Amino acid sequence: MSRHMRHRGPRTLWRRASTGRRVVMVATGAVAVICAMALVMGTIRFIQWRHAVATAQSNQTRLSSEYGFNPGNILSDGQLFTGNAMSRAEVQAFLDKQGASCSAKTCLRTVSFDTDRQSGDGLCADYAGAKHESAATIIDKTSKACSISQKVLLTMLQKEQHLVSSTQPTDFQFKAAMGLSCPDDGHCDSRYAGFARQVYGAAKRYRYYQAHESEYAYHAKALNYVRYHPQASCGGSMVYIENTATALLYIYTPYQPNVAALRAGAGEGDSCSSYGNRNFAIIYHSWFGDSQS
Repeated sequence: MSRHMRHRGPRTLWRRASTGRRVVMVATGAVAVICAMALVMGTIRFIQWRHAVATAQSNQTRLSSEYGFNPGNILSDGQLFTGNAMSRAEVQAFLDKQGASCSAKTCLRTVSFDTDRQSGDGLCADYAGAKHESAATIIDKTSKACSISQKVLLTMLQKEQHLVSSTQPTDFQFKAAMGLSCPDDGHCDSRYAGFARQVYGAAKRYRYYQAHESEYAYHAKALNYVRYHPQASCGGSMVYIENTATALLYIYTPYQPNVAALRAGAGEGDSCSSYGNRNFAIIYHSWFGDSQS
């Protein structure tokens, strides 16, 4: 370097800079500071999120070990999204076995229904109606139309209305078979009332939830606050939902069992207990074994 050249330090550059240049220098420095702060805050938030996930997963592992129920993984995607879990003959044989004690005229294993066409709305294949369809036929046609497991539909029929094992099924049990748009007061949405509409409607609803998961409160691969009971004061906990199937179960039945419900097994817990997803897990496991394979 020539001895006649002098190093221009920051102060020299600042003094010699025009007003416009000074504005650019200040703005550039501010942007650099903001970016650095954003990176630090992002890192902190990620660390906090990972800690919260680890805490939730630890709790879920403990509940799974103690009670056989993992609130973050109730059912695997592979167990839900299949239309070939059982054949139509296997569904009928299953209904015959589980409903063997039923001798009424309306036993699920023997009753038949006149069904109508139902649109899949791009979520499922359309359901082609027919005369005198058996429950097994309706379940199997629905499973294949929506690629929702026959095992899951059978479990839901039992969870919601005990229809599979009922010895004296009532009209309401068939009307609200899957609990779809049918509150306990019996005022079912006419679009979904009746056995065939309930079964097909519930399977299609799962596909709708899957297509619109971002619009609901429960999401796979994320932390979700899941309440124990419709009464908000009963509280809830953060659950890391591991897969889509479990997220959809919560969208359909938006509560997890509290410790009292889990300790009770298949019995009653306390005033803050809910049982829908607990009962789904119990029924599925007792009938079909591992819900994760």
